[in-house]
Amino acid sequence: MNADTPSFVRKPPMDGGPVGDAASPEKLARLSTEIASATATRDALKQLQTALAHANSDRFAEAATLAEQALQLDPNIVYGWHLLGIARDKIDDRTGALDAYERALALSPADPDIAHDLGRLAFRMEMYPQAEVLFRHCLTYQPGAREASNNLGALLRRLMRFDEAIEVLRTAIMVEPEAAMLWLTLGTVVGDQGDVEQAEVFYREALRLAPDYAKALYNLSNMLFAQGRKDEALDHCRRAIALAETPEDLSMMRFAMATMLLADGDLVQGWAFYEARLDKSFSEPVHFLTNRPRWTPGADLAGRHLMLFGEQGLGDEILFANTLDEVLADLGPNGRLTMAVTDRLLPLFQRSFPGVSFGKHLTIKREGRAFRAAAAIKHWDEIDLWAPMGELLKTYRSSLASFPERPNGFMKADPGRVADWTQALSELPGLKVGVLWTSLVLDASRYQYFSPFEEWAPVLRTPGASFVNLQYGDQSEAIAYAQSAFGVKLHQPDGIDLKNDLDDVAALCRAMDLVVGVSNATFNIAAACGAPCWLIGIKSAWPRLGTDRYPWYSQVRAFAPERHGAWDDVMAQVAAALALQIAKGTRAAATG
Repeated sequence: MNADTPSFVRKPPMDGGPVGDAASPEKLARLSTEIASATATRDALKQLQTALAHANSDRFAEAATLAEQALQLDPNIVYGWHLLGIARDKIDDRTGALDAYERALALSPADPDIAHDLGRLAFRMEMYPQAEVLFRHCLTYQPGAREASNNLGALLRRLMRFDEAIEVLRTAIMVEPEAAMLWLTLGTVVGDQGDVEQAEVFYREALRLAPDYAKALYNLSNMLFAQGRKDEALDHCRRAIALAETPEDLSMMRFAMATMLLADGDLVQGWAFYEARLDKSFSEPVHFLTNRPRWTPGADLAGRHLMLFGEQGLGDEILFANTLDEVLADLGPNGRLTMAVTDRLLPLFQRSFPGVSFGKHLTIKREGRAFRAAAAIKHWDEIDLWAPMGELLKTYRSSLASFPERPNGFMKADPGRVADWTQALSELPGLKVGVLWTSLVLDASRYQYFSPFEEWAPVLRTPGASFVNLQYGDQSEAIAYAQSAFGVKLHQPDGIDLKNDLDDVAALCRAMDLVVGVSNATFNIAAACGAPCWLIGIKSAWPRLGTDRYPWYSQVRAFAPERHGAWDDVMAQVAAALALQIAKGTRAAATG
């Protein structure tokens, strides 16, 4: 996940691929036949047959060792390389599996099974161009093949090439109309395009064909929850969890259950399921590099030295800092707190919590996985306990009543820079309103979380306000569009990098009369520093915790569409509220 992307602005991933198991009984049976008829030295074939027996017994480490020994005797056995790739794949040796699959395909380029196994691994390793080539290569030899078509459709969806994905899946469905997985993936594609009614039809068709299809139950549950059909959604998700076939599916479904429970206000069960984000099998796991004991919620902290890792997106680090005052109180005068956070947040954190030792964390992505280290800690033996920041929520935010009223926020912008920005903004007429309309990274799984910029017209045309761009990234196109289509000037603040100068961003936001926008990293910085903020988002976003507000920041006023995708209605409400605020002629407040 991009470091600036809060995990909570995306919905749980709709499952649509990649599917298939290189070590399925059918695949291993085919390999057995191929190995039996292969031409190779007797010793090499004997080793491979034993390796295959281990694979059939789910002893893939042993299978990999014996396959390697066989290939040392005869490196030209194509199905030996294929078996080695499968074995390494199953023990999560992705680099080794990639090498073995590639060697197998080089020896037998017309084998669609090898191409598909290699493509599926490339997909999981986020090597999307290579995966697309391999899936198309497979389909050249097996037109309309179920799994390859499904996975190519899922890949094209991931790349937001929706029309191409629909065409691939439609072609495959014409070949196999009874293939439930194809209907499932087609549902994810049209759902990402905003057609939730049609998506539900496709999910229910998948379930008609396969009533115990866990992934279809899971996808349907997410769709129902977004439509406000909460009880039905939770029932479907519970059933999906009970039927999950793989650890990857289980962690994905448990995370979805967490977001639903939290969005429904069940914080105790929600935080319990939220633990799924740390599972090794989760779609975007972070592996924290430390050898110290992990703190467990409820364990006494008094007098201990606790180390906390910032986790997930930059916005999450701000959001989860909501608990730090209580943590420091429990550590007491003899306790110590050390934290690793995003380097761009260090000045803001250090000013806000002067008694804490801060350093940056370093995250390295390898083979589609993230490894996070605390670069500043040299002597880990001084640390008693460690935890990801989100782990604190089980203890300190187990009910809505545990969220304190802090209208001035819990982080501190630089007062000198706030004064400087206040002076600079004084040159603009009317209420000074900072606006945020999207997130820098917009992918298929988060495509529907934001109002299209065109819907901002009634807000930006409200007389009596000057609008200031707070959106990071190159927004020249949007600024030009606002001028030409709305007749509105979006002011670009001078001398600040809105993506990287986050301490100055905090001061700029604090100087605003009002910040209006979506919950990205900048919005969370503004709210945490006590800026008056209005949030525009969907009701089912889990941080709302089943309320009509945003409990993490008590001064935030929340707006949400009543119907799925009804952004025009909610933007009209924001515009009306803004007009009332301008009429008051005062800095905005939480409840208007």
